[in-house]
Formats: sequence, C-alpha cells, structure tokens
Amino acid sequence: MKNWLLTCLLTLSACALNAQSLQPTEQKLIERIEANYPEMMELLKNSVNINSGTFNVAGVKAVGDIYAAELAKLGFTIEWIQLPDSLKRAGHLVATRKGKKGKKIMLLGHLDTVFEPDMPANPFAVLNDSTITGQGINDMKGGDVIIIAAMKAMHELNLLNDANITIYMTGDEENAGEPRSISRGDFIERAKKHDMVLAFEGAAGLNTIATARRGSSGWELEVEGKQGHSSGVFGAAGYGAIYEAARIVNSFRETLSKEKYLTFNPGIFIGGSEVAASFEQQKGEASGKTNIISPKTVVNGDLRFLTEEQKINARKTMQNIVNNSLPGTKAVIRFQDGIPSMAPTKGNEALANILSKTSEDMGLGKVVPGDPGSRGAGDISYVAAYADCLDGLGAAGRGSHAPGETLNTKLYPILMKRSAVFIYRLTQVSK
Repeated sequence: MKNWLLTCLLTLSACALNAQSLQPTEQKLIERIEANYPEMMELLKNSVNINSGTFNVAGVKAVGDIYAAELAKLGFTIEWIQLPDSLKRAGHLVATRKGKKGKKIMLLGHLDTVFEPDMPANPFAVLNDSTITGQGINDMKGGDVIIIAAMKAMHELNLLNDANITIYMTGDEENAGEPRSISRGDFIERAKKHDMVLAFEGAAGLNTIATARRGSSGWELEVEGKQGHSSGVFGAAGYGAIYEAARIVNSFRETLSKEKYLTFNPGIFIGGSEVAASFEQQKGEASGKTNIISPKTVVNGDLRFLTEEQKINARKTMQNIVNNSLPGTKAVIRFQDGIPSMAPTKGNEALANILSKTSEDMGLGKVVPGDPGSRGAGDISYVAAYADCLDGLGAAGRGSHAPGETLNTKLYPILMKRSAVFIYRLTQVSK
C-alpha cells in the first residue's frame, strides 16, 4: 500500500515540475493535494467498503455521513434532504458555502451504487501499482472523493472564504425514485440558482470531457388485430397483431436508425392469442397457436436522444408510422418521459475551454469534448437546461456497473489536482 501511494505521489510531483504556467496559489493547491492524498485514499477505501446499493437506505446514509463529516470540517453547512418513505430511497447530501462574490458553482456526485447487499462482495483492494478495485470505486465514489479533496485543499489555503459552492450528492442516481418530480425536485430548484454545474462521473482519461449527454425516455406499443384462422391471413381476416407490430418496429429502424445520436430499442415483444405483460416488472407471458391469427401484441422500448427537439421529432415520426396500420389492425403508442438530455451549448463549451487551458498549464495537454453517444443519461441532465455544465470530471477506470469495477491510480491523483486548480479558477471568475 505504501509503495503504491509513493508511486502515485512521484507521478504527481513530476507533473508539477512540468507545470510552468500555474500561479503560486495554484502550485500550493497541488502541494496540498499531494500532502492530503494518503488521507483521501483512506476516505475512499472506507466509503467503498460500505455497501450503498440504491435500495440499501442505511448504507447510502452511512456513506453520506462519512462525506458529511469531512465537509463539515471544511466549513460547509450540511443538510440531508429526506425523501418520502413511499419512494424507498435514502435521500440526498447537500453541503454549502456561501460567499459574497464570484460565480455560483454546484459540484455533483452520488452516494449510491448498483451493487446491493445480496450481490457478491467486492471490497477495496490493490490489484497492482496502477489499479484498485471495489464496489462503486469508479462510479462514483472515486469522483466524490475528488470533490472532497479539492475542497480540502482550497480550505487549507483559505480559498473558500468568498466562494459560492454547493455540493450535491444524490442517494439514488443509479435508480431514481418515482415520481422524479419528488426525488429530483429539490436538486433541480437548487441548481437553478447556480451559474454552473460540474459532475464527477467517471473520466474518460485525461483529455476528453462531457459537454453533452443523451437523454432517455420510454415507449409502449399496443397492437390489436382480428383473431381468426391462419388460412385467412393477408386476406379478409387481416394481417393480425404480430405482423403489424413487426411492421411498426421495423419501420422505426428503417426510418430513424441512421440519425446521429438517436437510438431506440425494443426490450419486450410479446404477441399471441393471450398476452399478459408487466413492463414495470420487465416480464410477460403469452400463449397462442400457429393456426390462429394473433389478436394482441405489446412492445416496449427506450428512446435516447441528444436534444429535446430530436426527441420530439422522433416521436412524431414514430406516431406517423403507427398510424399507417395494416388492414384489419389498429395500434396505439404511448411515450414516457425519463431523464432529459444534456444538450451541447456554448456555455458548456466555454467551461470545457477553461478546463483545457488548466490542463495545458499543468502540462497535461488539451481537453476536448467527448462523443455524447458514449455516455448514458445522468443526474446532470435534469439541470442542464438551467446552467452551464460539464460531466466526466471524476475518476478514470473500467467496469462500471460490473463485478470487479476498477480505478486507475496513475491518473487518479492527477485528475484530483487538475480538478482543484480548475474549481479554484472558476471561483475567480467574476459575475
């Protein structure tokens, strides 16, 4: 463990020697990150070793308590946003410091993971000199600790005294409570009062950042046909529900599948003489015979998009396809809103440029916007319409949402340093 930490610190020290364009205060920030790094790694280890699956309310709160204690030491006012018991979620951690000048900045993380207590344990462990593993270590407890490390370094240099910073760590990002107007209501209202939101989901290396993320929504298709003998299919008996549903879904593919950043995927497709589907439970049953024309078919799926305009236009096209029914059939499609998109904006691009300049000043090279299609939806998307946003500022690693999730310890301390300098620079931007 000590040798591994030493390797990381030597890597950071070499990086600092090459950073010729940093101001003295920024150099001191880097020094504070280095000095505090062993303590921050212990914090990461302790939080990773607490199971905080979304539905493990006690575990999520326990991780929140650990982080809250650290932030309280740094002069942050701590709140716990309790959600109604009906949502079966832990709630959210909010920490604030209110200064008198500069931009209002929100730093976004989440406390929960996809790994529930009944899943195989994956405790914090050092795999080699560049890799550690643990449940949620990359998605996203590694990012949460980067936030705390940056705040600790700034606090020790009295750089938070005039800053307006809100740290918001949700307790159910991996499976948001319904209705989302409740589970995300407080988060959205607070974000509206900020100029920028920085999210610390996993980084895709040193040189890309997320200025956009696709949104996700759902659709349900219900098709009815005339039940009859199979010998009459294509004739007076009509085509039946299965053929019509197949036509509709395939027409979606033929018409829309080449549009950039737009995807739609049927998840359940059930047809027959008797059909019972529970889309909420993601399962269904059907019975039928080969000599009976199917009277009922149901399909559900998702729809992912980069902008609201793209989503609306896709829905209109899908509706037109549904309306053009085969003889003897009729169909209805229903759309459900999910997580909105984080559309690319000039404000997001401007934030990315500041991050890139910070990276270049540290000798780490330029940072460019990544492919929005490479990321799913996230909490930042709920507030992207109200503030300038960046995501992907967290830890780099592999295997998110899978057993053996890892964090890259060669990049981790460097990303931590860069985040501290980046956030400090943003606090110096006047209104």
